[in-house]
Amino acid sequence: MDRLEHTTALDGVIDVVRDKVRALPLGSLRDVLHGHPLGHPLHPLLVQVPIGSWLSAAVLDLLPGQRRAACALIGVGLGTAGPAAVAGWVDWAELQHRHRRVGFVHAAANITAVALYAGSFTARTRGRVRLGKSLGFAGLSVMGIGGAIGGHLAYRQASGANHAEAVQDLVKPGWHEIGPVVDFPVGEAVRRYVDDVPVVVVRESGEQVHALADMCSHLGGPLSGGEVTDGCVRCPWHGSVFRLSDGWNVRGPATAAQPAFDTRITDGRVEARLRHQ
Repeated sequence: MDRLEHTTALDGVIDVVRDKVRALPLGSLRDVLHGHPLGHPLHPLLVQVPIGSWLSAAVLDLLPGQRRAACALIGVGLGTAGPAAVAGWVDWAELQHRHRRVGFVHAAANITAVALYAGSFTARTRGRVRLGKSLGFAGLSVMGIGGAIGGHLAYRQASGANHAEAVQDLVKPGWHEIGPVVDFPVGEAVRRYVDDVPVVVVRESGEQVHALADMCSHLGGPLSGGEVTDGCVRCPWHGSVFRLSDGWNVRGPATAAQPAFDTRITDGRVEARLRHQ
């Protein structure tokens, strides 16, 4: 898996597929597929249905008199694999290059598993039960490989994790000075540090100042390098939009809000305190 992260052989194909996925006219459905309403990625939730159905079908294949039930479960898995795959592809298109390399192989394994289960379902409906079982067990094996690769993507590479979650454990309670108010141009994102934790600071007209954790919750992109508009900051890496007043993720691919800070100006200097959410 480590070698796969740095293999460039498929980068041309990966870039083409990524551009096509990002060009899909999904509108607001794209954020739903990312899992924005849930607060975490949707894809891991959806894949439980086909995985559970196919694993259950394999168990029934080992028992006598369960042919129809096993076939029905394989059909359920095939019917629900599509939405799970769409959500996965939408998430995949917003990852870093090394993540996309691993994710592409993960998807290839899953497509192979779906093809094997489609063959199994067809064979069973035509009365070729032994062939159907063989294809089903082959599909289960390939699905297991794809799942292992997906686990590497999720847990080793942290592709679906909240990359700003640790902020609330790293910042000490109380007020922290982050600099003179004159050091923050109006309407511009500036990086400062609170207990060595990077924060993005934006001063609005007057003396109103906003501060959020600088590492984007999606993949850790620097919000201080993003565009500030309409009371929000846009991550320069993948376009997630966060509301400056409270860190709410207005638009994905981020599914978690940014940790926000209360601010005040004392003797011409800005102070920040982590807001408990």
